[in-house]
Amino acid sequence: MPLLNYLTKVPASRTASQVQTLLVKAGARGVGMVFDEHGALTGMNFAVLTPYGRQTFVLPVNVAAVQAVLERQRVDRRLRTAAHAERVAWRIVKDWVEAQLALLSTEMVTLDQIMLPYMDSGDGSTVYDHFVGQRLALESGNGEHR
Repeated sequence: MPLLNYLTKVPASRTASQVQTLLVKAGARGVGMVFDEHGALTGMNFAVLTPYGRQTFVLPVNVAAVQAVLERQRVDRRLRTAAHAERVAWRIVKDWVEAQLALLSTEMVTLDQIMLPYMDSGDGSTVYDHFVGQRLALESGNGEHR
C-alpha cells in the first residue's frame, strides 16, 4: 500500500501553516517553527494552557524516515527526493493533527492529553523519550519501577 499523500504537490511551508492554524484553533498558544542547522523546517512547537499551567509540546517531522519509506516502496524516482519527502511528511502530520483534533471535538479528550507523548519535559526530551528510557531500565533486569 503506498504511503499516505505520496503524490502531494502542496509545499511543506503551506502545510506547516495549515497545521499551525489547526493548532491555534484548537487552543494552542505560542506556536513556533523548528528548523535544523541548514534552515530546513523539521517540526513545530506550541504551548497549551492546561489545568497544570502552560505546557509546551514538540511536533517533529522526520523527512529522512519518509524518504526511506518512499525508496523502499519503489515509487517513481521523481517522488523519492528529499524535497518531495518533506512535502509528504508534512501532509501526513497535517492529516494526523486533523484526526486528533476530530477526537478532541468529541470532548472525550483534551489537547494536552492527545499530545502527551510530545510534551517537552524541560530537559530537551519529551514525555515519550522518558517513557522509553524507563522501559529500557525495566528491561535491564532490575524489575524496579522508578
